[in-house]
Amino acid sequence: MSLSIKTPLLESLPLSQISGTKVWMKMEAMQPSGSFKIRGIGHACARHHARGAKRFLSSSGGNAGLAVAYAGRRLGLPVIVVVPETTSERARHLLALENAEVIVHGKSWFEANELARSLLTPEDAFLHPFDDPLLWEGHASMIDEIMADGVVPDAVILSVGGGGLIAGVDEGLRRNGLAQVPIFAVETEGMASYSASLNAGHLVELPALSGVATSLGARQVCPRAFELSKERPVYPVLVTDRQAVDACLTFLDDHRTLVEPACGASLAVVYGNAIDLKGFQNVLIIVCGGSTATVGSLKGFGNQN
Repeated sequence: MSLSIKTPLLESLPLSQISGTKVWMKMEAMQPSGSFKIRGIGHACARHHARGAKRFLSSSGGNAGLAVAYAGRRLGLPVIVVVPETTSERARHLLALENAEVIVHGKSWFEANELARSLLTPEDAFLHPFDDPLLWEGHASMIDEIMADGVVPDAVILSVGGGGLIAGVDEGLRRNGLAQVPIFAVETEGMASYSASLNAGHLVELPALSGVATSLGARQVCPRAFELSKERPVYPVLVTDRQAVDACLTFLDDHRTLVEPACGASLAVVYGNAIDLKGFQNVLIIVCGGSTATVGSLKGFGNQN
């Protein structure tokens, strides 16, 4: 049983017009948990379930935790999600809606993660939000679907937080003979751990994170995300919080789909013409989604900036 769905691949006429080339959108916001995360996490949960896991544990109050909660409900297994005090009431509500047990602990994800790991028993499976080859294997399926739809991308634009999405997309491109297709890796200025690592030539841990794109909030990307930058063309791109939020609101008008600022970062690159895409024939944007985004929160972010 697949816990993720085949999502639409749509041509964006507004984004194509702005960029001067054909822009395709992989609509991962349409996934049942609200984001691309269910591809990898659903794949991992199904594997753990088949091996006899009796319970799932997670420490994410965002897209990853919601994907674990959804997978557990579908597979009939209990789920515990430990979240920090900063987790929004909406995220807690959505987790409870999926029948997950929510434990609030600590002021940061690090403290919540420590408690979650301390609860592990031999019968449990712990689902990391981004640093797990099983996740990348599951995320790669989105590229298989794109190829099956008859579109061969010659450039990919995606957002980077912890690096799970770029690792999965890289794997999907490789297994479809597209190992040299460039990837534009987008972050907001306050969450730019990947850009810092690429510029330094080694993994860098940021001392602090800031901004509205909280789903991009990893102080250091997973090692695989850094390694693949040596194996294929990867170009870091930075946008502001305001650009990311404005892109979400414009995208909602253009395509009737609500996404969070972490996803809006990638859209902002095209809306703002931040990179020259005219040399490409089929540009692919991963519309990665956002489980907890609301129109009110986006407008609230916009008023803060």
